[in-house]
Amino acid sequence: MDEVHPLPTLVLSPRYTPDSQALWRAAIQRGWHVQRLTHWTAPPPVPINAPVVLYLEGGLAHSIAEALGLKLPEPPDNWLPQLPIEYRQRQIQLTTMEAAQALLPAFVKPPNDKRFPAKVYSSPAELPAEAADLPVLVAEVVVWEKEFRCFVLDRQLRTASLYARYAAPQDEADFASTAEEHAELEQFLQHLLDDPQVELPRAVVIDVGVIAGRGWAVVELNAAWGAGIYGCDPAQVLEVVRYATERL
Repeated sequence: MDEVHPLPTLVLSPRYTPDSQALWRAAIQRGWHVQRLTHWTAPPPVPINAPVVLYLEGGLAHSIAEALGLKLPEPPDNWLPQLPIEYRQRQIQLTTMEAAQALLPAFVKPPNDKRFPAKVYSSPAELPAEAADLPVLVAEVVVWEKEFRCFVLDRQLRTASLYARYAAPQDEADFASTAEEHAELEQFLQHLLDDPQVELPRAVVIDVGVIAGRGWAVVELNAAWGAGIYGCDPAQVLEVVRYATERL
């Protein structure tokens, strides 16, 4: 007799967003359980049936995961700087906030959170007041013609969506892109995914785009358990998010 596996429980934050509502509907259509938290603190006020799939904001996500004995992997801080130059098409280094002052003007961001704005900083006076030894990514300033979000599972693209053109969000344009753009995206991404030199988590979000004058490149790597979905297929997003929560 085949083993019967219990249906997952999708756990959502107290904040109602278009993304969480889209995943809620996709989960219900698959027969999953869905539980929306009522508090912004851990542990959850009521028991949650396993297996648990989390789709939550960063701070809340980690506190809930810890309370439930789960793990939410983050991309390594040095993943992007160590990526072969053919995939990133610009100079990037992992350094400290203090050392970043000598590298400006540059694009500066935290590796895996949003504790300060990710943007181009022109002078040390513009940098946020953070600890001198805080790890930061410092990148060459480039112009992104277009940027896409890609949900990847087992090194296979499951769904993708345009999200910006020349840094302008594309929500009002319904994230529309052309078949030619998607064909180019899939060709570039498949080359990346087929490369054994590129290490990737099982379930992950890869942002890619086109740098003016240089071509296709990786923007960054993101954890799937809290990434915005833009115009991606919610059912496919759910399949990736499902494997972004791990047991300890």
